[in-house]
Amino acid sequence: MTLQGTKLVNAGSSYITTSDGAKIFYKDWGAGQPLVFHHGWPLSADDWDAQMMFFLAQGFRVIAHDRRGHGRSTQTFNGNDMDTYAADVAELVDALDLRNAIHIGHSTGGGEVIRYVARHANGRAVKAVIISAIPPTLMKSSSNPEGVPKEVIDGIRDGTASHRSQFYLDITLPFYGYNRPGAVVSEGIRHNWWRQGMMGGIKAQYDCIKAFSESEFYDDLGAIDIPVLVMHGEDDQIAPFAATGKQSAALLRNGTLKSYPGLPHGMPTTHADTINADLLAFLRS
Repeated sequence: MTLQGTKLVNAGSSYITTSDGAKIFYKDWGAGQPLVFHHGWPLSADDWDAQMMFFLAQGFRVIAHDRRGHGRSTQTFNGNDMDTYAADVAELVDALDLRNAIHIGHSTGGGEVIRYVARHANGRAVKAVIISAIPPTLMKSSSNPEGVPKEVIDGIRDGTASHRSQFYLDITLPFYGYNRPGAVVSEGIRHNWWRQGMMGGIKAQYDCIKAFSESEFYDDLGAIDIPVLVMHGEDDQIAPFAATGKQSAALLRNGTLKSYPGLPHGMPTTHADTINADLLAFLRS
C-alpha cells in the first residue's frame, strides 16, 4: 500500500464496474497461475482466507471477489440471479485478462463456477473445483427427491427477511456441523460468518436464496469438458451430498468425486488443512 499525493493505492484489492453499473470488489494477490475463488451465500471473499494464504505461499496468484449484493460490492436491487452472477465473473476475468485459470467455488459459489465455465469461460479456464456445492439443483422436487424441502428454503427466506442477525448466527451451527455430538465449536468462526453476512445487502441476499435453491445446472454440467473436482462432505446439512455433489460428479464429462465422511458444509474452514492438501494435489495433477 502506498500514497501517491492524496490518493491511497492498494494493489491487492480494487473494484470493477460491470456493464449494468454494479461495483464488484475483488482481492488479487501474488503471481503465477490464477486461482479464482467464488464464495457461498451470504458471505464474501473473506470466507476464503485460509485458502488464499495457503495457495499464495504455494506460488499461485489468488483472486476472490464479493458477489454483487454481498460483502463490499454494490448492494444491488436487480441482477441477483445465477446468470448475472456468472456474467459478473466473466467481466472480472476479462478485466484482469485471466488465462489458464482454475475456478474454485463453495456452496452457491460452486453453482456460479459451473454456470461461468459452461457459458462464459471461452478457453480461459483449464480446471474447476466445486466444494459443498449446490449443483445440479438444491430444492426437493419430483426429479430431485433427495433435495432440500421447500419449507426449509422458506424458513431461510423468513429468517433472512425477518430476523437476519439472529438467524445468521444460528445457521452457523448446522453450517459447520457444530450441532453434532462432540463437535468442538469455534465462536470465532461463527462470528466471522455472521460478520460477513451482515456486511451484505438484505434484499440481494434474500433474492440469492431463490438463485441458490431453484437454479438448475444439468445442462451446464453436461457441457463442461475441462477436469472438475467435486469435493463434498457426507454430513453436509445444507447441501445434502446425495442430492448435490454425488449427482454432479456423475453428470460431468471429466469429473472426479472426493467425498469426506462426517465432514460438514463449511469444511473449507473447519478442515482447511485437509481441503487445501487435496486441492493442491488436484491443481498440480
